[in-house]
Amino acid sequence: MKTKRKILAVVTARPSYSRIKTALKAINNNEQLELYLVTAASAVLNKYGDTSKVIRNDGFEIYEEIFSLVEGSNLECQAKSTGLGIIELSTVMKRIKPDAVITIADRFETISTAIAASYMNIPLVHIQGGEVTGNIDEKVRHAVTKLSDIHFVATKKAQERLIRMGESPERVYKTGCPSIDIAELLKHDSDLDFDPLLKYNTVGADIKLDKGYLVVMQHPVTTEFNEARSHIEITLNAIKKLEIPTLWFWPNVDAGSDRTSKGLRAFRENKKNKNIRFVKNMEPLDFLKVIKNSLCLIGNSSVGIRECSYLGIPVVNIGSRQNGRTRGTNVIDIDYSEDEIISSVNKHLNHGIYKSEYIYGNGSSGKMIATLLSEINLTFTKKLTY
Repeated sequence: MKTKRKILAVVTARPSYSRIKTALKAINNNEQLELYLVTAASAVLNKYGDTSKVIRNDGFEIYEEIFSLVEGSNLECQAKSTGLGIIELSTVMKRIKPDAVITIADRFETISTAIAASYMNIPLVHIQGGEVTGNIDEKVRHAVTKLSDIHFVATKKAQERLIRMGESPERVYKTGCPSIDIAELLKHDSDLDFDPLLKYNTVGADIKLDKGYLVVMQHPVTTEFNEARSHIEITLNAIKKLEIPTLWFWPNVDAGSDRTSKGLRAFRENKKNKNIRFVKNMEPLDFLKVIKNSLCLIGNSSVGIRECSYLGIPVVNIGSRQNGRTRGTNVIDIDYSEDEIISSVNKHLNHGIYKSEYIYGNGSSGKMIATLLSEINLTFTKKLTY
């Protein structure tokens, strides 16, 4: 009987899980693969929504939780957390001895997984490489690309870019993004069949969602972290002036997130807040149902670029964080400006839902990734083309 391939997947943050969930499920269901799931960094902390709990509720077994996040929300803590992640993950990899390690996207914790696997001669699989954005994520993503042996990219442009970077064409597979697989489910089950304000722990104004609502997801930009407080206050003031019920998601753990959070808390405690409710985290499918039934998404999250292009949800993208990433006609790009936010939201409200675009996949990414992992040659020896 053929020995199952051991696949170690490391989830380090809330967005990383939604980016990989369907692939994890497909790996679990593949008779030729054995999934080892490890959570680390902000994914294990209640402060950031306790992604580990969400993962267990979805039926996955977590092999180990790693507490590798150095609190502080500044540049020094990001660097130290990266180093601590390398140390802890190396120990886990030595114990599991996986046939391949999966690392996801471009967060600073992602490179910890990449470095640990590379120095231990374990084939490294990178999901969502080859894209272009602003922020420190740009450097991290391309650095992980050069450390990786196998690439599962979301778009044709990303595939072409990795090949231009010298990656061997036969090791770069265009699979689409697994997060689109979850969005695909909403074609058949898109109603908001639960009350987010009751199902999840939310705080803020007493709002109702039945007549339409906005969603805001705005994270600090690590290269502009000193401006995080002023950036968030601009958006808060604009959303307040719009006077539309709004669900506002708490930011990721990046340099500057403490300043963003302080701005949100100061606003939340202001008795003049009449239309904003704040939430930390949701299960991936519930989250996309909330997005799918919203009037517009505002902020700088990649959700606005990826999932919303597939769902056709209007997006107001603020600032530089998503610069260079392929986007659909549903996105209006603006700078930090109350007037621009308000006018762009109103423009979207007048337009309504956009036509679905298949930029980041067609809903079959997870199964494709699992099949490839069970069939392709797993090697840590790179064959570069430059």
